[in-house]
Amino acid sequence: MSNATDRDALLTADDAALLAACTIDIYRSGGPGGQKRNKTSSAVRLRHAATGLTVIAEESRSQAENKRRAARRLRMAMAIAYRAAIEKPWTPPAWLTERIDRSGRLAIAPRHESFPLAVAIVLDVFDACGGRLQEASALVGLSSSALAKFLRSERHVLAQANAIRRAANLHALT
Repeated sequence: MSNATDRDALLTADDAALLAACTIDIYRSGGPGGQKRNKTSSAVRLRHAATGLTVIAEESRSQAENKRRAARRLRMAMAIAYRAAIEKPWTPPAWLTERIDRSGRLAIAPRHESFPLAVAIVLDVFDACGGRLQEASALVGLSSSALAKFLRSERHVLAQANAIRRAANLHALT
């Protein structure tokens, strides 16, 4: 992926635009689920050529539902895998600042459509700060504990945050 603008455009694109940029494989998945699951081609594999990322969704018997799940997973994979440079002084985008509630938490649920973009931005800042929680939280406008809680919200996000900290010879977040 060439730059952060490309990444952010893909993270905010609607499902149709994102799917249009992918090779879509439809297949039958095995496993439990009865006759219906084993007879219908409802599993979905998305391959995004520009990034090389591949994701699958095969939980549902509905192909449309699996496409939605796969698109969401692809967005999260992009948000986690690709970093953008942050130049200091940096200010967070207004939409992100508006999501900080009165208690200082980043109030954006993992199922919210903006969550992958929020993850990408927070990880960009965290990486620019060398994995230092206090410095990154000050830039984003959160408390250290609120930032740590956000980074722990999804296991893949936490894994990437810990990879950033490992690269800076810091202890892992738990």
